[in-house]
Order: sequence, then C-alpha cells, then structure tokens
Amino acid sequence: MWKYISLRARIFLLVAALILTALVGGLVTIWHTGATDDLFTTLIDKNISSFQAAEGLEIALLSQKGYLTYYFLDGNPEWLQKLKENHQSFLQWLRKAHNSATTPVMTEILNKIDSKYKDYIARREEVINLYKTGNRDQGAKLHWEIRHQFLEIYDLCENYKLVNQGIISQIKNESLAQARFIKTLALIVMPSVVLLGLLLTYILIKQLLEPIRQLSRETGLGPGPGEKDEVQALSRRVHDLIENVDQAQTKLERSQEHLVQSEKMAMVGKLAAGVAHSIRNPLTSVKMRLFSMGRTLELSPTHQEDFEVIAEEIRHIDNIVANFLEFSRPPKLMMQKVSPSDVVDMALQLLRHRLESYNVEVQLKRSRALPEVWADPDQLKEVLVNLLTNACEAMKGGGSIVIQEGETFLQSIGQVVTIQVSDNGPGIPEAVQDKIFQPFFTTKEEGTGLGLSIATRILGEHGGWLDLDSQEGRGTTFTINLPYRKIQYGSHLDS
Repeated sequence: MWKYISLRARIFLLVAALILTALVGGLVTIWHTGATDDLFTTLIDKNISSFQAAEGLEIALLSQKGYLTYYFLDGNPEWLQKLKENHQSFLQWLRKAHNSATTPVMTEILNKIDSKYKDYIARREEVINLYKTGNRDQGAKLHWEIRHQFLEIYDLCENYKLVNQGIISQIKNESLAQARFIKTLALIVMPSVVLLGLLLTYILIKQLLEPIRQLSRETGLGPGPGEKDEVQALSRRVHDLIENVDQAQTKLERSQEHLVQSEKMAMVGKLAAGVAHSIRNPLTSVKMRLFSMGRTLELSPTHQEDFEVIAEEIRHIDNIVANFLEFSRPPKLMMQKVSPSDVVDMALQLLRHRLESYNVEVQLKRSRALPEVWADPDQLKEVLVNLLTNACEAMKGGGSIVIQEGETFLQSIGQVVTIQVSDNGPGIPEAVQDKIFQPFFTTKEEGTGLGLSIATRILGEHGGWLDLDSQEGRGTTFTINLPYRKIQYGSHLDS
C-alpha cells in the first residue's frame, strides 16, 4: 500500500501525522489542566468548606459538654450563659453544613443531626428547669438519660466528618488517575513523534535528496562556487535551461507567425464589414421602395404573396447585415450608474407585444431593486432582449419565462449582480452547448449565429460573463453576471 503512494503524499501524510499527534497531546494537556482546575475548585470551594463545617459542628457540640454538670454542682448561672453561646455556635455551624452539603447522604445525616439535636435541646431545657426549681434528684436522673442523646448526636457529627473525608479522598484518587492517564499518553505519544520524525527524515534523504544527488552525478553537475549542495547545482542548471536563447527565439518566431495571421484575419474582417456596410445602403433604398409600392399597387393574391416573400427576405438580409456590422464594429460603451433592475423593466416593456404574440408568460422574481453598477444600459438591454427572444423562439407552442434577480459574492471578484433568465423549453443538447457562443453557429434555420456572441462580448466589456445551465427536455437558464467594480473602456473612465 505504501509503495503506491506518491512522494508528495507520503511527506504530507507524515507531516499531518506529526501535527495531529502534537495537537492531540496539546488538547489532552488542556483537558487535563481544566479537569484538574475543576477538581481543585470543587475540593476548595465545596468539600473543604463542608469539611470545615463538619469539624466546627463537632467542636461546637463538644463545647457544650460539662456546663450543665457544673451548673448542677454550684448553681452558677454563668455556666448556662456559656452553654447558650455554644448552642448558638452549633446552630450556625449546622446552617453552614447544610449550605455546603454536596450529596444526598450528607443532607440525610444533617437532617438527622438537626432532628435529634432539637429533641436533645428540649429535654435539656427540662433538666435546667428542674434544677432551677430545686428538683435536683429528678433533674439528675433526666440529665443522665439525655447523655445518650448527646452521644448519638456526636456519633452523627463524627460520621458526617468521615463522609467529607471520603469525598476528599475520592477527588484525590480521581486526580491521581488522570495524572496516570496523562503519563501513559505521554509515554505513547513521545515515541510516536520520534518514530514519525525518523520516518520523515528517511523519506527526505532516501527518496528526495539521494535521487537529486544521483542525478547530479549522472549529469556531471557538481556544486559550483558558492553552492553548498547538489540542489543548488540543479537549480542553476534549470535557470540555464530557462534562459536558453534558441528556445526563446523559436517561441518568438511562432508568436510572430500567429500575429501575422491575426492581422490578416483583422484585415479580412474590416473588408467584410465594409462590404456589409456598402450592401446595407442600397438595401435600405430597396426596402423603402418596396414599402411605397406595397401601399400604392393593387396586386393579385398571387402577386401579393410574392411581394410579401420578397419583403420578408429583404428584412432577413438586413438583419444579417446589421448583426454582422455590430459584431465586426462593436459600439463604444456609454458607461453610467444604472440599476440592472431598471434595464430588466425596459427590456420587458420593449418586448411586451412580442411576448404576447409568442404566448409566453413572464414571471419576475425581485425582492428589491438591484444596486446601481457602472454599465451601458442600452447594451445590457440588448443582451436581455437577445436572451428573451431566443427563449420565445425555443418555446414554439408558448411557455413561461422566469427572470430572477439576485446578488452573490465571489472570493476572487467580490460582489456580483446576477440576472437569471429561465425558460421551460426543450433545452439545448449537451453536444452543442460549447458551440453556441461561437460566432456564426446557430441551430435556427434563419439565424445568423451572432446573437449570443454579441451578448458574451458586451458582458465581457463590462467585466462580466454569461453562464449556461441547460438539460434536454428541462429548459434552459442563462445567468448574467455583473461585478460592482468600475469599468474602463478605451480612453473613457467613469468614476
């Protein structure tokens, strides 16, 4: 498998593997750092606070031990005051413990402590009242009984403290497990990076530098003055080949031959344009005389039919001559700021009767008017008229045309205005789609084959282009593309 991969692909694969390995290692390190931060945050902000509350709860409970006995012995009320202070401290620690509890087990233990402590306090108050009223024997008996409640509360506090210690120990174990995982991953990644680096070095030496060195030996090229290795020698040789005078002279001669041929074709074009112009003048006179005769002569039906055929053929010739003149002598663009939407409206207004005669319905999709661009509105209108006329002629039995305006952005050009002209006609065969923009190519019986060539040239002079999307039996879509940039034509610059 490896031997079927090209040298460039091998180098790219190895470099990509090195980058990917380093990236994975970095991502895992970032993940571990974040996880460690989370663990320490949880440990410090929650579990340490909960553990401190557990210790404070236990200390506050133990601090209450003995004061009731001291009061029994000497009846000094200061012992009761200290007992009350420690009682308030216990309640404060109990609230802190409730606020810092992180598991249902901790909450359950604290609820038990709370419940048993309330019962213990109530019975302790009964003991104090008995002592105060002089019932010392009965008070001492009850005092002895509540000591068991005190020990139960103490055991619960101790248990709560052990639960906190267990959670802290669990977090510590998780951190150690993550550290072991990172260590294992590092032991895997580092040899992989070294292996990939050695493999890349081997490929560079054996399959790149060694063939270059062998080529240098076979061609007799060695490092020249100031050159460090065979690569520089080959580079020098390549530059020598590029600067070969004989090869450049051959290319220059071929270019001159092509230039001479182009000049000949240009002369033929000018001559043909002159002939077409000379034909058009008498043709115009013939048209005018035929028009005048058609209004004054009284012709039989047969002669009338012949007369109409002659007039139609003359119009056909005039149309061919007009298209040829326009193709051979393109007019100068009259650039101005114009919205392509306005041009679309003008073209539709101009062709309104023709569209009706072809039984074609036009649907215009426009969310808002297109922004203004620098263009020749008459020339753009001619492009649209040509596309709409072709669509009408393609749909012989009538149909529909959809004109959709829009905007798009191309990385190499920038903002572009688009006008799509879509029909539901028979479509253009794929075999001729590459030829329809060539001059004089046509599929119509009476077409000149210049309409799409002229449209393409007009858009090209505007810095735009014409796209084609067609499938046989599914209609045709031509897309006019016009960039926003300013256009310079000849010596005329609009700004």
